Amino acid sequence: MTSMLGLLETREAAARERVEDLREAAARAAAALEAAEIELDRRVIAREEVVEALALSAAEATAVTKAEAEPVPAPAQLPGTTVPSWQEGLPATALAPDYQRILGMLADRSGQEPVRAKEIAVVLGLEPAPAKVEGVRSKARRLAERGWLVQEASGMFRAGRRPVAGPGGGSSA
Repeated sequence: MTSMLGLLETREAAARERVEDLREAAARAAAALEAAEIELDRRVIAREEVVEALALSAAEATAVTKAEAEPVPAPAQLPGTTVPSWQEGLPATALAPDYQRILGMLADRSGQEPVRAKEIAVVLGLEPAPAKVEGVRSKARRLAERGWLVQEASGMFRAGRRPVAGPGGGSSA
């Protein structure tokens, strides 16, 4: 009987060790995933900034060559493109789909208290992981800088529009 209990205890200890090894591997994988998501978000933001800078540069060059040309309506934006400054009559469809979703979510809450980026992410069905929340915060800030939203001093956002002076409406850093 003693040998049977000893055998079971040995197997239990081996199973316990295997579980601990797998938990450690899962924790390492989760940390690697989070780091990769943060890196991806940083690279998306960097690409958007470069596209925006190039578009502004091209717009300035075009403005120099075309003195006082008639304004052309903004085309529908594709994912990863720049956010135009809000102007009277410019439809929300001029924004990329992710920006439209943020704008729509806050418009639905019009008249209510401002919200944090984390709450916006949750309402949009995103996981409230730091990388996802930072991506939403970056997009909401860009919308606020361009006049599509209002950013409170507390860093919270609410629906509201305001014209932005100058091309591009400022930096999006």
